[in-house]
Amino acid sequence: MVRKSKGFRSRTRKKLKQKLKKPTITKFLQKFEVGEKVLIHPEPSSHRGMPFPRFKGKVGEVIEKRGECYMVKVRDGDKEKKVIVAPEHLRRVV
Repeated sequence: MVRKSKGFRSRTRKKLKQKLKKPTITKFLQKFEVGEKVLIHPEPSSHRGMPFPRFKGKVGEVIEKRGECYMVKVRDGDKEKKVIVAPEHLRRVV
């Protein structure tokens, strides 16, 4: 009997489906300020700094910058969680 894979991207075929067009380079070079509201929207073509699929579609606040990534405070149920996310997986909320 073969053991079922339980990797980071398991059971995410439809959740992390790639759109037809490729992302532009500016998406990877975005800059965010501390206190700015952002939407977590994973970019399937980049595995680097991808948040856990549970946080897809959540709106959070940028707390700090860590290297090239950002720490985002997100509300998950009754708890406040901190997620480290690369800029290509974030969008500004206006």
